[in-house]
Amino acid sequence: METNGVKVKANLSDGVNNQEIETPNNITIKGILGLLMANVETAEDEDEENGGKFKKNMRRKKVISLGMGDPTAYSCFHSPDVAQNAVLETLASHKFNGYSPTVGLPQTRRAIADYLSRDLPEKLCADDVYVTAGCTQAIEIALSILARPGANILLPRPGFPIYALCAAFRHIEVRYFDLVPDKGWEVDLKAVEALADRNTIGIVVINPGNPCGNVYSYQHLQEIAETAKKLRTIVIADEVYGHLAFGAKPFVSMGVFGAIAPVLTLGSLSKRWLVPGWRLGWLVTNDPNGTFKNPKFVERIKKYCDICGGPATFIQAAVPCIIQQTEEVFFRKTINLLKWTAGICCEKIKEIPCISCPHKPEGSMAVMVKLNLSLLTDISDDIDFCFKLAKEESVILLPGLAVGLKNWIRITFAADPSSLEEALGRLKSFCQRHSYQENGHC
Repeated sequence: METNGVKVKANLSDGVNNQEIETPNNITIKGILGLLMANVETAEDEDEENGGKFKKNMRRKKVISLGMGDPTAYSCFHSPDVAQNAVLETLASHKFNGYSPTVGLPQTRRAIADYLSRDLPEKLCADDVYVTAGCTQAIEIALSILARPGANILLPRPGFPIYALCAAFRHIEVRYFDLVPDKGWEVDLKAVEALADRNTIGIVVINPGNPCGNVYSYQHLQEIAETAKKLRTIVIADEVYGHLAFGAKPFVSMGVFGAIAPVLTLGSLSKRWLVPGWRLGWLVTNDPNGTFKNPKFVERIKKYCDICGGPATFIQAAVPCIIQQTEEVFFRKTINLLKWTAGICCEKIKEIPCISCPHKPEGSMAVMVKLNLSLLTDISDDIDFCFKLAKEESVILLPGLAVGLKNWIRITFAADPSSLEEALGRLKSFCQRHSYQENGHC
């Protein structure tokens, strides 16, 4: 198995010096965005050192980041008042300053079970729910409890890189299946069947899609479940963007098909309630046939939760009120705003010859666009493109390599319309400045 690691020196607890251990060397979104921000700061330092004499188009500009899926950076996206009030009330009550059960407060588990059951043919119970510190911890728990010697996991490409990073730490082999852009980023099910074997512990499905902005149809999700059943494996359904669908297809939870193949559903309050920093997520077993009811499996989850803990108790205590009292008008406002900004993004992209969007986003907060490097001079790849864009225009975009697709770019459109238009205008200027035509080539 390829570990994709690097060697580092460490002093181990037994006092033996200079022992080599492997640390996964996977690209992370936060890591590469941090480097891009540093490139902006370097450009500012160079400008100051030169007495502010950079070219006009390279003068210091306000940084606009369309790289991170955190809409709270923009004032038009804010959490509902009921959520903030619920947290304040639980904190002021002084009843939730102690430890919670490591699997989550009972009332929190019940509230999440009831919330998710709205979309399912069979009702979940509180024991099906494990409360986590955001969806990232849910990913870590899922992969950790499924790991075994020789195991492999099937991940989408493009996809969310934390899965590969967690797999590397657990010595799980990663096998990538492609999403097909010309088919709405659907899963290549033939590739899934070709990759799987008896050591495959799960197929990861992200819907609504990050980084692609796709929303899968009922039929396609059923086909995925049937494929998992055929392969005798489970589906890990990442629904952190659940219900953030604004196209022709409604959001359908993968748990609908739990009777066909066992489903581990991962989600959080982060995106739908616009509170990513609250770190309140969940891991849920959707399994009417009882595969996950095995006492050893349940005990394994509970013990792992004992190790890693969960979110703050007072945040957990606020969840029932947040879920039950948030009005539908709040969700509609968010959806309408995302639909608007997605439209702006697609229209502006049409004005830039060197990038193209194969599929208009239908959900989530991001879209993948393809680079045509043949139209650009002095740009070697998507990494080079994003670093030069950051330095020259103070616009942050995510290189496709970070999510598994070289020479593509992920653009997050969860921004206020004026900032989005400004950033995409700068992107257009950057591309014109680096085009062959602009530089005298024919």
